[in-house]
Amino acid sequence: MTFCFTGIRSFPKLWKSNPYLGLGPAHSSVCLFLKDCYGIRNQQKWFSLKTASPQNTKAVNLLIAKARYPRKGEDNKKQVSSDSPHLFAAGAAKKRSQMNPQSKDHVLSPVRDTIQLPTKPLNSEEWDKLKEDFKGKANFENWISSQMAHCRSSVDVAKSLLAWVAAKNNGIIGYDLLVKYLYLCVFHKQTSEVIDVYEIMKTRYKSLESGGNSLLIRGLIHSDRWREALLLLEDIKKVMIPSKKNYHDCIQGALLHQDVKTAWDLYQELLGHDVVPMLETLKAFFDFGKDIKDDQYSNKLLDILLYLRNNQLYPGESFAHSVKTWFESVPGEQWKGQFTTIQKSGQCLGCGKTIESIRLSPEEYEFLKGKILRDVIDGGDQYKKTTPQELKRFQNFVKHCPPFDIVIDGLNVAKMFPKSRESQVLLDVVSQLAKQNLRLLVLGRKHMLRQGSRWRRDEMEMVQKQASCFFADNISEDDPFLLYATLHSGNHCKFITKDLMRDHKACLPDAKTQRLFFKWQQGHQLAIINRLPGSKITFQRILSHDTVVQTTGDSWHIPYDEDLVERYSYEVPTKWLCLHRQT
Repeated sequence: MTFCFTGIRSFPKLWKSNPYLGLGPAHSSVCLFLKDCYGIRNQQKWFSLKTASPQNTKAVNLLIAKARYPRKGEDNKKQVSSDSPHLFAAGAAKKRSQMNPQSKDHVLSPVRDTIQLPTKPLNSEEWDKLKEDFKGKANFENWISSQMAHCRSSVDVAKSLLAWVAAKNNGIIGYDLLVKYLYLCVFHKQTSEVIDVYEIMKTRYKSLESGGNSLLIRGLIHSDRWREALLLLEDIKKVMIPSKKNYHDCIQGALLHQDVKTAWDLYQELLGHDVVPMLETLKAFFDFGKDIKDDQYSNKLLDILLYLRNNQLYPGESFAHSVKTWFESVPGEQWKGQFTTIQKSGQCLGCGKTIESIRLSPEEYEFLKGKILRDVIDGGDQYKKTTPQELKRFQNFVKHCPPFDIVIDGLNVAKMFPKSRESQVLLDVVSQLAKQNLRLLVLGRKHMLRQGSRWRRDEMEMVQKQASCFFADNISEDDPFLLYATLHSGNHCKFITKDLMRDHKACLPDAKTQRLFFKWQQGHQLAIINRLPGSKITFQRILSHDTVVQTTGDSWHIPYDEDLVERYSYEVPTKWLCLHRQT
């Protein structure tokens, strides 16, 4: 028995009324296609029928200040500009990679196109000829439909493909081809076609997998039947938590059709699932808010900004413009916004206000210290490379030493300049810091004490005369020792390593602790950015201000991501939106 549907325009269709869809290997491309082209979460299922210490902070500050300005007569040809990107500044990692390219680029073998994708609808004979010319090993129909979806071919071309397939298969069109056609209809905003496919799917299948539902949701929100997208969202909830994109589409549909209450309800439901919203979702509320004169709505938008702060999220450039436009549109408030930067002192160049300090409060520091000692030192995976006996030996060593001012990852620092001898680099760093009357701890490995071409015994003896040293077994992991010694010494203590500690941050149990760790890291990690002839070491300044959304009531400062700057997760934006109320 077959059903004949005439809803999809311009060609006849027959759809077999088989309630069971064989999901064998031929359908694996559907899953890949949906994940690649639509960003659907990987929790998908195929559809079914039912489916306190002495401090030496002045000396540290003096060190950093002196390191930035070499004495007259020194060779400045290799001096790094004071404007060089900070270790944690957005785009810094990208610039470092460009300055240190790999010796050889991997050259990809060219992919030979077996056939040219059609740019206009084809008749049956033309599709037959194209299939004959196809030299690939894959199923032609699946391959060509995937290529058309990837290249965003026109709906009419895709429609002619479906007509050809239907004619050759007694009106039967596979689910994967149908979904790819639906994707193109959604992409090109062919709402009437989306509705036709929706009607076919409703008739044929009692329930759909999350990918099909997600496409239908995005396609329906632009039509007068947008509320049916909410029903599809409910269907997804029966088997999984909908993705942030599902919620975004439904919220966007509600706002498009002026249903503000539904939009806010969906937003709260999303937060209730501990799912971080898409930034586009938050931007949509600000864009819609320009036409809303409602204190309650305004307060909810301010709550969104606090959500960004509490979760250390950064709006994109377009989002920042939407926030600025909304503030300046609030009647009677006289807000003025400008895009600016923050000086090294922490002062906003726009309004002159001082941004919040990067320094942790005593309460935050003690909380973070306890968490790291428990979750990274005692409860982490360091025992894979460090024995409990050696860790205990190190803890006793630190316990009987006065608090340190700087802890140095000796092996890491020694290898920062590959063309120089490791022991000489380490000695240069230690000697320069020791001249500042700083109490130093050098962490190293036992092999560093053996005479060799890269490690000279006399230079290592000079290192030991100027700093406390702890040399662990050669297989030991340095980072837990570095974290323990730095935190044990107090909030003034800094550390030197080029390791960005991402693995250890990931060991922390929750987002709050991870954000505190990153804030502490930004305020305590010294970076070596150059080594000049004559042993002069150049240190990069430590950030003085925090990089989070903040407010004083009559002002807001919002760090944002520039469109053309590639920022890694451990970096922070350098551009700010400054908003202040004019009096």
